Amino acid sequence: MGRLLAIDYGLKRTGIAVTDPLRIIATPLETVATSTLIPFLLTYVQKEGVDEFIVGMPKTLLNEDSQITPMVKKFVEELKIKFPGKPIHLADERFTSSMAMQAMIDGGMKKKDRQIKGNVDKISATIILQSFLNAVRR
Repeated sequence: MGRLLAIDYGLKRTGIAVTDPLRIIATPLETVATSTLIPFLLTYVQKEGVDEFIVGMPKTLLNEDSQITPMVKKFVEELKIKFPGKPIHLADERFTSSMAMQAMIDGGMKKKDRQIKGNVDKISATIILQSFLNAVRR
C-alpha cells in the first residue's frame, strides 16, 4: 500500500502533506513554490510510492467556486496528465487555514514561526489529508 499525498494549492506556495505507508497518520511534508510543484511531485512520487492524491478545492462560504478554483481545476488536469492512473480526490478546504493557525497556537508554536506562511500551507494540507482519512474510515 502506498502513501496518500494532499495538496493545498496556492498561487505562490503550495502546502503538501503525506501519510505513512500504512495510511494511518497524516504528516506535514513541505511547502514548495507553486512554480516548482510538478517537478517536486514527480521526484517525490518516484522515490516514495504515492498511490493517490487529495487536492484541496477552494469554495466560498456559499459553497460556490472561489477566485482561485479555476486555477486549482487546471492544476488537477495537469496532475491527471503527469500521473495517469493515480486517483485524484477533491476535498473541501474551507476553513483549513484558520484551523491550521489555531492548531499552531494550540501546539505552542512561537509567534514568529506562525508568521511563516509556508507553515500554514503545509499544516492546511495536513488538515485536508486527515479529514480525508477520517471520512474514508467511517
